[in-house]
Amino acid sequence: MIGTLAITEPISWGILFYGFGVMLTPIQQEMGWSQAELTGAFSLMLLISGISAVPVGWWLDRHGARGLMTLGSCLATMAIIAWAQVQTLAGFYLIWMAIGVITAMILYEPAFAVAATWFVRQRSQALTVLTLGGGLASVIFVPLITWLIQLYGWRTTLWILAGILAVTTIPLHALLLRRAPRTMGTLADGASLPVRAPDQAVSHPDPVIHHAGQPIALGNALRNRAFWGLSIAFALSNLSAIALAVHLLPFLTEQGYPPVFAALTASVLGGSQIPGRLIFGPLGSRLSLRVITACLFAMMTGGLLILWLAPTTWTILIGAALFGMGSGASSPARAALVGDFYGITNYGMINGVMALVLTLARAGAPVAMGLLYTWTGGYTAVFWVLILSAAGAVVGILLTRKPILQTSPG
Repeated sequence: MIGTLAITEPISWGILFYGFGVMLTPIQQEMGWSQAELTGAFSLMLLISGISAVPVGWWLDRHGARGLMTLGSCLATMAIIAWAQVQTLAGFYLIWMAIGVITAMILYEPAFAVAATWFVRQRSQALTVLTLGGGLASVIFVPLITWLIQLYGWRTTLWILAGILAVTTIPLHALLLRRAPRTMGTLADGASLPVRAPDQAVSHPDPVIHHAGQPIALGNALRNRAFWGLSIAFALSNLSAIALAVHLLPFLTEQGYPPVFAALTASVLGGSQIPGRLIFGPLGSRLSLRVITACLFAMMTGGLLILWLAPTTWTILIGAALFGMGSGASSPARAALVGDFYGITNYGMINGVMALVLTLARAGAPVAMGLLYTWTGGYTAVFWVLILSAAGAVVGILLTRKPILQTSPG
């Protein structure tokens, strides 16, 4: 399951998410649309993806990921083909609204649900492998798409990318994904089914899947303080991560650093997410997930402080690497914490609602920080907001405790 997703996730992320930034300038040059008009479609996609995560989660809990992700891959191929032929701004927006629904069907949220279903003791390692592949998406596809555009132009490049999606993600999702371990005659983590009498119940290996004999319902999770503690902590960390990704280059340029160094810093920040995820895997199965996540958020806070206060180019690179490691590992940490807190019975819906909360932070952060920069005339206030947000995430996760929920039959 994880090997399949470690292949399909970087392909899907690289084409549907990172491809937009590479396509931005050539589309703007040919079509004459402004950057604000183009990026508005991308922001709308993020918002729709977050909203779609809730019904997608409901489907995942009841039917699994195989059919959903296969259909999503088919629709993604069709959307990229439509993008290659777009002629109007309205059509462009409609395509990206559709991509918003599609990304909810095939990117991290359904993949996390698969990892939570198939792994318990090895969940952290499984999520590390899964997100490690996703972390390679920009490394592989940004230069690949740039090279293809130079050779063939952006429209032909999109046809090629649609072909890559079609021949890889569709068959892999359709042929290799399965709903749950029991459909393959095993338990989670690949454990063998115990020999038992016909009327003997088998205990599930995930100790948090049931409370008081019943699965944890979405309503019970939403009424629990722990859910909102997790959601707010990760929303604050996401706000800092997305806002910094958007504003890092203009901030460094404004400070007098050459564009080449600014680009190098951004590359260090993105590339350091991979070692961050590699470190999380072995630690996540041995130490408290909550404490590990607090340390990741503290790394982000420290990285922001170094970026803001650092006097030299070397310390700026160190700050970017520290922030990138913390933010990169926070994605598998969230998926592992949701599974640890609430089990897998309604994982899809619980995780989907949390994803919606985080999407609101991700979609609003770049615009809000841009407005704050305009109002204050510089990045001082922006960076202190980001630093306080990351520090607030540390406090929030430390104050959040694993819930003890009582449920009633039915």
